[in-house]
Amino acid sequence: MKITAFNPLLITSHAAEIVALFEELGFEQAHSKTGIPGDITSYDLKYGEDFRVDVTQVDSVPQDMTTIRMNVRDFDEAHDFLISKGFKDVNNGKPTDTGTSKATMLVSPSGFSISIAQHIRK
Repeated sequence: MKITAFNPLLITSHAAEIVALFEELGFEQAHSKTGIPGDITSYDLKYGEDFRVDVTQVDSVPQDMTTIRMNVRDFDEAHDFLISKGFKDVNNGKPTDTGTSKATMLVSPSGFSISIAQHIRK
């Protein structure tokens, strides 16, 4: 399995405040993506070439959640691998497809979560 990114992902209903905090720490927005189904916006922040953190605005979360974002070349391969290790797909096998990416969150039996995503290359 080819992993292309592996970094923290903060899911929150207060993304603007968290993004501002990381910017005060010296992080810069690499890019943001809006219009993700469910009225979700995601921000990719970087600090130099070595450190990244993503912040996702989800209005419906009752409290902030920290997970790992793992970008992969082959979504199905990564999904099947994690399922074989006991992870459960919170979207019941129906990934979010934005046309430029395919993603879902998987949770281990102990509650550890990984958000996998494949960016669609044209």
